[in-house]
Amino acid sequence: MSTATRASRAPAFVRKTAEAAHRFLNSLDAGQRKKASFPFAGDERYLWAYTPTPRNGLLIRDMSDEQRRLAFALMETGYSSGGYKVAREIVALETILGEWEAITNHKSQWDRKPEFYWFSVFGTPEGKEPWGWRVGGHHIGLHVTVVNGDFVSIMPLFFGANPAEVKHGPSKGKRVLGFEEDAARDLVKSLDAAQQKAAIVDRVAPADILTKNYRAVEPGMPLHGISYDRLNADQQTRLTKLVRHYVNRAPDDLARNQWRNFESEGFESAKFAWAGPVDPGKGHYYSIVAKSFTIEYDNTQNDANHIHSVLREFKGDWGEDLLAAHYRSGH
Repeated sequence: MSTATRASRAPAFVRKTAEAAHRFLNSLDAGQRKKASFPFAGDERYLWAYTPTPRNGLLIRDMSDEQRRLAFALMETGYSSGGYKVAREIVALETILGEWEAITNHKSQWDRKPEFYWFSVFGTPEGKEPWGWRVGGHHIGLHVTVVNGDFVSIMPLFFGANPAEVKHGPSKGKRVLGFEEDAARDLVKSLDAAQQKAAIVDRVAPADILTKNYRAVEPGMPLHGISYDRLNADQQTRLTKLVRHYVNRAPDDLARNQWRNFESEGFESAKFAWAGPVDPGKGHYYSIVAKSFTIEYDNTQNDANHIHSVLREFKGDWGEDLLAAHYRSGH
């Protein structure tokens, strides 16, 4: 296996998440378990969306209180403590979004309820055979793949927020993904005129992240802007800090592995692109494209108050690099 693949080993995480998956599955009746369980092979594992569209799996709405507790305990294993806090805040935004749409007389086709999130388990959470699980719903995309008993991927890793900034009620002013926006804006505003000319690739931001919910991402798909070596030391630090923030959504041991992989590759090949105005309150987009991964962020919808953001790997989404090594080894 490559160094990067070896660095994906996380046996403590696997034990913890497998135990949580077993407890969740064992709490379900036969009908619920049928909805929540899928074979590892096939296309279902690759299907995901960050819109409110219905999907396969067991809906939180259709669980008992104890089953919901166990479902969220499984979900919690897939994030760092900070990442899980943000994930639950994103789920809670559904209620706030529903209130805001009522206040503004916006008729939506969607029911804005925090019960509309789906849980799925692929394969059997034990042994050396590949298995995984997924949590999906509006603005949550978490995909865990376990290979050969202790190698792990959680890509793609998606967070969104609507509203990006709450405009009413007790939570007014709350910004669930504020760092993602502010850190990138501070970086682009720190660039001099020549640097901005390279970094700002369009005065109008695209309407969404360009990688959308595609099964695979090519290195040329996101926008490319200014290269890492054209940044000064402070700007390079800002960029790597932003990348690390996305990485640290993952559980601590997985995040350490991921960061070691990225550091070992070096950031020399990384490029930062911005589209749209640099002033707050205007629709904007950015991407970071490096040797093995990309980060995308977009805030254009709902009068630039609706964020989509994702960390993806070109070869590691869905654990594809791990699975390739697993099968090359004769499994």
